[in-house]
Amino acid sequence: MARIRSFEPSTQDVKRHPTEVDCQYQSFLDNGVRLLHLSTFGSDHRSSRPKSSQSMQLDARSAAELITIIKDAFPELGNL
Repeated sequence: MARIRSFEPSTQDVKRHPTEVDCQYQSFLDNGVRLLHLSTFGSDHRSSRPKSSQSMQLDARSAAELITIIKDAFPELGNL
C-alpha cells in the first residue's frame, strides 16, 4: 500500500492487461486530512479467495492532479 506522492508521464511500453479486477474505494479522515483509499482484488481466476492485491491512497492534491490527467486522457468526458 502506498500514498501517491506524485504523477509523472511514462515512456514505458504498455499494453492492455488481459485480466480484469474489481476495485473497492473508501474515503476517511487521518488527522484531519481526507484520503481516498483504492484497493484492487485478484482476478476471477485466482486460486484463493479474493483478497486485496494492490492499494493506493490519494489526498486532495493528488486527487485533483489525477482528475486533470483523466480529463486529458479522455477529452470526451468534457466538463464532468
